[in-house]
Amino acid sequence: MNSKKPAWSGRFSDVPSEELLAFGASLSIDKRMWRQDIAGSIAHAKMLARQGVLAQREADAIEAGLQQITHQIESNEFEWNLADEDVHMAIERALTKLIGEDGARLHTGRSRNDQVATDTRLYMKERTLAIARALNALRLALIELAENNSSVIVPGYTHLQKAQPISLAHYYLAYSQMFARDFKRFVAAYEAADWSPLGSAALAGTSYPLDRDFTARELGFSKVTVNALDAVSDRDFLLDAVYAASVCQVHLSRLSEELILWTTEEFGFLQLSERYSTGSSIMPQKKNADFAELIRGKTGRVVGDLNALLVTLKGLPLAYNKDMQEDKEPAFDAMDTIEQCIKVMTGMIAGLTPNEERMKAASTGGFMAATDLADYLVEKCHLPFRQAYEIVGSVVLSCERQGRKLQDLSIDELQGFFAGFGRDVEIALRIDKVVEARSTEGGTSSKAIAIQLEKTKQAYSLDEQQLALL
Repeated sequence: MNSKKPAWSGRFSDVPSEELLAFGASLSIDKRMWRQDIAGSIAHAKMLARQGVLAQREADAIEAGLQQITHQIESNEFEWNLADEDVHMAIERALTKLIGEDGARLHTGRSRNDQVATDTRLYMKERTLAIARALNALRLALIELAENNSSVIVPGYTHLQKAQPISLAHYYLAYSQMFARDFKRFVAAYEAADWSPLGSAALAGTSYPLDRDFTARELGFSKVTVNALDAVSDRDFLLDAVYAASVCQVHLSRLSEELILWTTEEFGFLQLSERYSTGSSIMPQKKNADFAELIRGKTGRVVGDLNALLVTLKGLPLAYNKDMQEDKEPAFDAMDTIEQCIKVMTGMIAGLTPNEERMKAASTGGFMAATDLADYLVEKCHLPFRQAYEIVGSVVLSCERQGRKLQDLSIDELQGFFAGFGRDVEIALRIDKVVEARSTEGGTSSKAIAIQLEKTKQAYSLDEQQLALL
């Protein structure tokens, strides 16, 4: 095989210019799949020998040559040639140069269409599994924080306005639930990639007596694709993975935003580890949450990867089209970015230090016992909730005008708004009692948190067991 000519040059009397070859090449992007390409080629050669398409000697020579190429790539001795266009032809060219005519037999019964689909699926199985493992490490960090902070009270917000006090554990467990769903999405993306397209050839199958089940087993696929036309053009598994990354990145961005806010002097609820903070080049007092900001900023990048992939695939006729060369860069970028962001967030979360006094003090402000005051009137005085709501609204308005808290009011002052208030109303206004009153399943009371923790740990344990089986 002439190393200066493309693999398809036999039909042409002229070849593209160096500039066009560079434009059409994907080698710089897809060469990261060299392990998957070699694994697929070894499995294909073994199968061809089993089926009598190749002699065993030829298959053995191919496998030995591919193992030698593996060593060359691992030791940075392999020569990547732009004329090869992609990783598949680069390895086939090197193999033929290394072992001669036997190397040229490897492509029997195979097209680059099913080859690239196979390599990409193998690669995405590996990456989605790694990301699922990273997510579980983050989930575990959140679970441990929840266990250690179940008695810490912090304001809960809606519209970024103080709403009701909650346990800090309740907060951490909320994000644990988000990342548990992300875990499921990445496992689903792994399963979507777990179909072997090898043997589909260009689009219609092949006349050679291939054993597709054998190559699927050799490569660790659990299933074989059903339709060759669909198999070589399907990139839904990439969409599934990048969608999972996009949703997960949005969750990381939401958490980052709160870490950025909560570590400011204005909030002062949390303190970041110095390992996960940076300073200013001009202001010596600064301690910036730069890494949380970067995670937040990279959300646009990952969501953009999803959009790029969707637009690339939109409107493509069956089967393979050169447009599909553009599928890997956004998919690879999304996987690289999300995995890195998850790992950074895990370290950042594990190093957080809560300011319990600041959180508790903030929880007494913002009239966050107002709903409980209304509930008191409903339970003790049998008022309709809307009437109780109006009375408490008047109390809040009066306090706001005077710059006072609900807890500052005497019984006499409360009875000035409604005579039914009794001395036991002081208990309803205690912030710790407000938290404990939320005892429904999924609530923020200590009992409800204990149930949440148990369920969350059980789900985490089951997901760990699932990972061990994949």
